[in-house]
Amino acid sequence: MSTAIKPKHIGRNISRIRELKDMKQEALAQALGTSQQTISAIENSETVEEQKLIEIANALGVSVEAIKNFSEEAVFNIIGNTFQDHGNITTGNYGCTFNPLDKVVELYERLVQAEKDKVEYLEKLLNGK
Repeated sequence: MSTAIKPKHIGRNISRIRELKDMKQEALAQALGTSQQTISAIENSETVEEQKLIEIANALGVSVEAIKNFSEEAVFNIIGNTFQDHGNITTGNYGCTFNPLDKVVELYERLVQAEKDKVEYLEKLLNGK
């Protein structure tokens, strides 16, 4: 019985990441300046040249390490933990992606600027008469 670890299939990882990003082979091929057939061949390869892997990672918007270490179980764990940690999926109670206080300050600053603009306009009208 062998204890050797089976190497990761880099092409399959590229394929899964591309699919998760809802990108077609043609779109990835266009981003890399190659053909769809070349992308298909890469995705069927167990290994990919390091420079080509860097280009593919950039086109997919992920790191080379993300491709090398991709695991579907990890994806499902992250999704499961996100819904458990941030609310119930049926109620849509998700965590804020922005600071509400920042939005209040932004709104206040816009209102103050609008009032300053009104005052400036009225002063021009008065001085013009």
